[in-house]
Amino acid sequence: MQEIIINEANEGQRLNKFLGKYLDGAPQSFIYKMLRKKNIKLNKGKATGNEVLNATDTIQIFMSDEAIMNFRKDGKVPTFTVKQQSILQSKPPVRDSLAGIPILYEDEDIIILNKPAGVLSQKAQPDDYSLNERIVDYYHTKNNADTLFVPSVCNRLDRNTSGIILAGMSLKGSQMLSRILKDRTLDKYYLTIVSGKVEKASTIKGFLTKKASHNQVVVYQTIDETTKNGVEKPAFIETQYEPIDYGRFGNLDFTLLKVKLVTGKTHQIRAHLRSVGHPIIGDGKYGLKSVNAITKKEFGLKHQLLHAYEITFPSGLEVAKQIENQTIRATLSDEFLCIIRSLHMSINKGESK
Repeated sequence: MQEIIINEANEGQRLNKFLGKYLDGAPQSFIYKMLRKKNIKLNKGKATGNEVLNATDTIQIFMSDEAIMNFRKDGKVPTFTVKQQSILQSKPPVRDSLAGIPILYEDEDIIILNKPAGVLSQKAQPDDYSLNERIVDYYHTKNNADTLFVPSVCNRLDRNTSGIILAGMSLKGSQMLSRILKDRTLDKYYLTIVSGKVEKASTIKGFLTKKASHNQVVVYQTIDETTKNGVEKPAFIETQYEPIDYGRFGNLDFTLLKVKLVTGKTHQIRAHLRSVGHPIIGDGKYGLKSVNAITKKEFGLKHQLLHAYEITFPSGLEVAKQIENQTIRATLSDEFLCIIRSLHMSINKGESK
């Protein structure tokens, strides 16, 4: 008989979901059969599989270790002990970075990182070692690592977009982050430098669709435009921005913008700003080739200058309650700061309080 003590990383999910991961080589029909026959019990009582698990719940599986191993893809039997549970109650160690990537905030449920440009958020190819894999490896160095839980990033940034990445370090943390991202109660702000002079703050709306043959998107201003162009199921997008400061190089004007991402679609900020005549400098997909040639030559810029700068958490968080209504900022890269200085701009000049 195997007895499993549920730890905090696994509470909040249904029993059948947990068993599906624990016995990942067994069909669901087998698991339900075991529940009906009381060969699997919850807290020593009959269970249906729909029960929501709490920390310290116990699951009894009346099978030998050898039989359990046969119903697991890795052929191993994970252990959930009282010792593990006590470790979960302690505060996690404070660290400054994860594989050299700055940690902005960390607790047992979530982690917030400042991703550099050039680092993948998630795999693009099978052999990629993305930030997501770094987080998984980091998680498994912790004393409370759970073999059934796999942490993952909850927001995705383009490879060459830097800044704030959110990841769940427990099931509860992942669920909370997914919720506030989906319901748009997490305010997300970016900093970027665009071509031209943006005179005033604005909210722009449109409809976005992805090109089938390219990793690019197209923005239409109205739904009528999408109909005329035969676009099926375009996604509504909304972006807000305000100018912080202005700069000039030769005969070119530039604007430092603070952008609020209201909806969050692929390449939204990059394509949306281009659609209103102010593409991001350095952007090879949506920028101006003539401007990009100058910023590459003068500043060494080889990618879009876009940084996920700031997030503000809402109230009513299920976990990480210490950051309710709090704002977290990600420091700009030396490259970004150098370009700001070269254009004689200031990040604080016109920023909203």
